[in-house]
Amino acid sequence: MRPEILHTVRSYDRATLPHDVLAGITVAMVALPLSLAIAIASGADPGKGLITAIIGGFLISALGGSKVQIGGPTGAFIVVVYGVIAAHGYGGLVAATLMAGAILVVAGYLRVGNLIAYIPEAVVNGFTIGIAIIIATSQVQDLLGLSATHVPADFFPKVAALWAARGSLRPETLAVGLITMVLIVAFRRAAPRLPGLIVAVALTSGVVWALGLPVDSIVSRFGELPRTLPAPALPDLSLEKLRELIPSALIIAFLAAVESLLSAMVADRMIDARHRPNAEVAAQGFANMGSALFGGMPVTGAIARTATNVRAGGRTPVAGMVHAATVLVVMWVAAPLAGHLAMPALAGLLILTAWNMSEPHKWRSYMQARVSDRVLLLLTLTLTVVANLTLAIGVGVALGLALRLRRNDVKPAEWHTPEH
Repeated sequence: MRPEILHTVRSYDRATLPHDVLAGITVAMVALPLSLAIAIASGADPGKGLITAIIGGFLISALGGSKVQIGGPTGAFIVVVYGVIAAHGYGGLVAATLMAGAILVVAGYLRVGNLIAYIPEAVVNGFTIGIAIIIATSQVQDLLGLSATHVPADFFPKVAALWAARGSLRPETLAVGLITMVLIVAFRRAAPRLPGLIVAVALTSGVVWALGLPVDSIVSRFGELPRTLPAPALPDLSLEKLRELIPSALIIAFLAAVESLLSAMVADRMIDARHRPNAEVAAQGFANMGSALFGGMPVTGAIARTATNVRAGGRTPVAGMVHAATVLVVMWVAAPLAGHLAMPALAGLLILTAWNMSEPHKWRSYMQARVSDRVLLLLTLTLTVVANLTLAIGVGVALGLALRLRRNDVKPAEWHTPEH
């Protein structure tokens, strides 16, 4: 249960520090637009994404059980966060996040982290692809500049509303989004170790601002970004509110544990190390509680940002702490500039994020798996898209474990390395 940073400081030297600092700054440049875009897609104020990256990201690195884990708001939470805000308001989300953090702290000390490997991989793949579909669909309006006055949250009514508004498509908005996507892919292939993501979004947003194009930006839609962290405060924790939010808190805790431990597994393979799963789960708990106290959103280990950290040379948790500090500095000195990021550029970024989350290069292998695994994946995917994530995970995990017991197969899942 000891945080990795306590082991790191024993042998930390001057030669390691420059690697960690450079990696932390690089990851911050990736995390900045992602944090803003994820907050907006979740139905929250964009500044909440920055708060989450700063507070949650710092605590995950400072208290976690992985050498190179990077934490922050992630796409996997968009669906859950959007639903909680719609049902209970943003105050309800903060309370649910605080509750989820407490659940994760207890789970870490009860060593629940060791059990995560028994969740069937088909279930994780199914709801990950389902979430990716929902995220991509949620960004169509901003990518196309559609003037739909009311877009329902449910999948099929949402598609119908977007189709009905197709006549309001704005070519300049679509052009900004598509060019941003092309630039992100080009930078990623040409210089994968550099933060091309922020460069692509900044370039197209800069052109929009310079030419005065009629394209929405963060500041035109939401106002100025905050330049300081808010004072910590407790949300409404009345008994009635706690009862209402328990299902949401449980699903947030489950997702945070699964996403963070998957990310830590990926990091282990990249640096040939082993993380401490229970320390990692407890750290996710403290990070979510910290994020909630400052009015932030749910936080977890982020696979893409963790992989970026490793590729940029990050070696210890210090890199993740530098990443959080860098986002804080940007918040202090460059919030007005960040406010001019164009909405279709951020929409294009999230659509690419959703595509990467779905891992299309693995679809063929999924369809070549045993029939029961294919059915489990498709069932979880379908329930995620057309019903809700709570039902999808509950049904998927229950059926998956029942199938494995029926096959007398209770070994941990043979995890493949995710790349989303």
